[in-house]
Amino acid sequence: MLMQGGLSINKIKIGLVSDTHGFIDKEILDFFSDVNEIWHAGDIGSEDVLNCLENLKPMRAVYGNVDNYIIRKRTKHIQRFIVCGIDVLMIHIGGYPGRYVQEIKEILKQNPPDLFISGHSHILKIINDKKHKLLHINPGAAGKFGWHRFITAVKFDIEDGKIKDIQVFEKLRK
Repeated sequence: MLMQGGLSINKIKIGLVSDTHGFIDKEILDFFSDVNEIWHAGDIGSEDVLNCLENLKPMRAVYGNVDNYIIRKRTKHIQRFIVCGIDVLMIHIGGYPGRYVQEIKEILKQNPPDLFISGHSHILKIINDKKHKLLHINPGAAGKFGWHRFITAVKFDIEDGKIKDIQVFEKLRK
């Protein structure tokens, strides 16, 4: 919940990235200019990227398989939190509907979130998981290193327990 002029507002705009691998494109920073928070789904790659994003907006992040011990000390393996009525679960390596990793399968069996976020694949995916009644988002890869052809990021609103206005940033990697 945001506070504005003493009034509580049950709406927030999120910028979501993953797999920056030590590089953040200026156009993504511009894309995130109107967000309230930035979430990073792992493989941050450098403290410079972490610091840049933290200095831009409040941030939540999980570490990925390429992140060193310094980034791992500053982030978490998995995060679970509630924002504006949405239960969020975020991890770097989590899979996707029909192909979740075992750790996530166990969580989904016992207590599925409303929004499940993962990275790692470098493939942008936004999928409604009807079986677990959740939305899965993998923002793809925002960095310039890896096999992906496009740099991608996502932003969306969370308002009164609903995810709205999902927007995708996509740019051909040079």
